[in-house]
Amino acid sequence: MSSTTAQHSGRKRERLRPLAANRLAALRFTWLRIVQVSLAAGLAWLVAAQVLGHETPFFAPIAVVLVLGLAIERRGRRAYEVALGVAIGIGVADLIVLLTGTGTWQVVLVIGLAMAAAVLSGGSVMLVNQAAVSAVLVATLPAPDVAASMDRFVDALVGGTIALGANAVTPIEPVRLVRRHLQPLLLRLSGTLIDVADALNLGNHEQAAAALERARGLDPAVREMKIAIEASQETISLSPLRRRSRGRVEQFATAAEPIDFMIRSTRVLARNALRAVDLEDHVPELVTESIRDLATAVHSLDQYLAGSPRQSATVEATLRAAARSTAALEETSNLSVSVIVSQVRTTATDLLLSLGMSQDEAVDEVRSARRRLDI
Repeated sequence: MSSTTAQHSGRKRERLRPLAANRLAALRFTWLRIVQVSLAAGLAWLVAAQVLGHETPFFAPIAVVLVLGLAIERRGRRAYEVALGVAIGIGVADLIVLLTGTGTWQVVLVIGLAMAAAVLSGGSVMLVNQAAVSAVLVATLPAPDVAASMDRFVDALVGGTIALGANAVTPIEPVRLVRRHLQPLLLRLSGTLIDVADALNLGNHEQAAAALERARGLDPAVREMKIAIEASQETISLSPLRRRSRGRVEQFATAAEPIDFMIRSTRVLARNALRAVDLEDHVPELVTESIRDLATAVHSLDQYLAGSPRQSATVEATLRAAARSTAALEETSNLSVSVIVSQVRTTATDLLLSLGMSQDEAVDEVRSARRRLDI
């Protein structure tokens, strides 16, 4: 094997390692939900076949999979909509098929009537679409007799009910679910701020560009964090066993929007840092120190949201960042520094908001930081 081929193979293995690690991480994240769907589907089949005596109750496990086999953001209230949509679609389709048989125009009619019935029931887009999908499935199967038709409708209700029951007693721990998304996000944000500070210190274009790309890459993780918070809130509302977690989850919800704004500000900060490096503008050391203070504050925010009773470390680091950045304007007033300082102060304000401060309190703290702290 030539050295070029060996290098190519080595690079390919290096690319595959993180891909395999990501797949395994995804499996670790979803295995409990997979087990839940499988067991609930089996139970639905058992109830429909053994308790109700239906010969082939395949719509019972299908309803379970459709309701529970959803992404995390579609649990809770949306699960009710899917369950109702399945039942409506099957009921309407069976009625039409019994009267007219199967065929092209019957499929058209079944879909239209199922969607219309779902709309009249006050359903959302998800409910309407699910009714249509279920209707298509029924309309393309051989027409059953009246008894079999009623069995399919009952099977769908059995599966949907069991799925909703399984969802209500889900073993998902709301706080742990949010932390699983929030902790790596804050660690990545803290690391990105350090990268920006390092790039400014060294005046290195490549490092500044890499920091900007890293900041841009945080957006998907923000969406996942918000989805996890929404799912946790729904879990708490549906499961009495999880009500004790309400306070912690609401704390996460309060912090979510400011964290989103912090990441947007960091992206702008990184973009302006790259511009300052490219223009070779003088950036005082106080500016880079203030950015490192922001990184420290983000790290301590993670500890606070993890359950630490102290928020003073976050406040201290945040106000130190605001004070140092403001003090830097006393050394230079070039445009690059002014813009960077503005973003530091904006990020500091968002950090204080994530702790539960009001907008007025946070702005006042940041404005008065330079006067109150000896820099």
